[in-house]
Amino acid sequence: MTQPSFGVIGLAVMGENLALNVESRGFPVAVYNRTAAKTEEFMSKRAQDKQVTAAYSLEEFVKTLARPRKILVMVKAGKPVDAVIDQLKPLLEPDDMIIDGGNSLYGDTERRTQDLEATGLGFVGMGVSGGEEGALNGPSLMPGGTDTAYQELEPILVKIAAQVDDGPCVTYIGPGGAGHYVKMVHNGIEYGDMQLIAEAYDILKNGLGLNHQQLHEVFTEWNTTDELNSFLIEITADIFKYIDQDSNLPLVDLILDSAGQKGTGRWTVVSSLELGVPIPTMYAAVNARVISSYKDERIAAAKELTGPVSKYDGDTKALIGKVRDALYCSKMCSYAQGMALLSKASEEFNYNLNLAETARIWKGGCIIRAGFLDKIKNAFNENPKLPNLLLAPEFKQTILDRQNAWREVLATSNQLGIPVPAFSASLDYFDSYRRERLPQNITQAQRDYFGAHTYERVDKPRGEFFHTEWMSNS
Repeated sequence: MTQPSFGVIGLAVMGENLALNVESRGFPVAVYNRTAAKTEEFMSKRAQDKQVTAAYSLEEFVKTLARPRKILVMVKAGKPVDAVIDQLKPLLEPDDMIIDGGNSLYGDTERRTQDLEATGLGFVGMGVSGGEEGALNGPSLMPGGTDTAYQELEPILVKIAAQVDDGPCVTYIGPGGAGHYVKMVHNGIEYGDMQLIAEAYDILKNGLGLNHQQLHEVFTEWNTTDELNSFLIEITADIFKYIDQDSNLPLVDLILDSAGQKGTGRWTVVSSLELGVPIPTMYAAVNARVISSYKDERIAAAKELTGPVSKYDGDTKALIGKVRDALYCSKMCSYAQGMALLSKASEEFNYNLNLAETARIWKGGCIIRAGFLDKIKNAFNENPKLPNLLLAPEFKQTILDRQNAWREVLATSNQLGIPVPAFSASLDYFDSYRRERLPQNITQAQRDYFGAHTYERVDKPRGEFFHTEWMSNS
């Protein structure tokens, strides 16, 4: 067997699957796991007769690899990544490289890149999206960090990434923490997408009374449309048809309504606040998961706080179509917010992001892969300086044509007492962005009144500030 130059540390499912993906594309692989039993299990059950070499110490692992060594670290984000890097550094030589394929915070990646580049090593912080199946068969890859390290890795990455009509779903994202920043925002958009789908489901099930078979049919039909064709809509349709063998009930109805999160959605919200970019759909999605975790309190509150209990008594088929339109309009707003955040971060952190390429590599492999990403790619190809996706001609006209249906869905949901925080946040974003004048003139007046924070005037040049002694006029 040819001596491998690529190695994987960490043999949880993602690490195992990425190792097998690399090997299946013709690149021998070395593997190491802190627990020897895990390595032995992988070698005996999944790596038999493959070009995979097992190592049982980091020293042995490093010696196994040909230079320049390419070491993919697949361990839990945070201190475990730093611990592995600290153990590897004394064992490596200049031009060797470490790739962090976990969901690390971009600031940590920035720090690690600077630290390792100063020692002559390369560091690539690489977002990986697609879950277990994507890792094995072709994920979307978002590598950032040391440019020369990426050039060494590129022949492997273009082979293992998902393949779509216009190329592999990988590109060099940018320096420092760029790759993990883009992955973080990808996950923020994913949070928004999932919450929007949950709200559409809530309206259809609890507002219109659709059963699991009807829900399956609606989502299956939506997945055939140009607007909503996507991985998340596809798997949602599948979820509705799964029947629990023990109870003979739809399994989804038996799942506790308390959603977990691993932090990337919250990180996206925090970054947006720091950069001053509004992403209300993602805020709403994160908040929805948080409030869902208050299950015991909600059970108690439901016994004391009442609201509407009626079902929708209008044209069910027509409202289903309007829910589809509302979902698409809201998705457009969510993606517009995500791309605006990426644009601001690129400017702030000197990432030099290519937003068209970012949309392109999300077309396959990743969780938010969707048909309309091609339209987003085209919009930024046509105008790389596009300030907001909603201003792209195709998206602008679509949202203008469908906004009445969108508004009706929100009004109906409110009347039925069905919370739709992400739908509402998306429409509020659209209405705020399209308004020439917002009521924050009163906010500025208040701030100046109690804190002398000053204000600008509409009849004076921008950048000229004024203060008023408000009590003197009373």
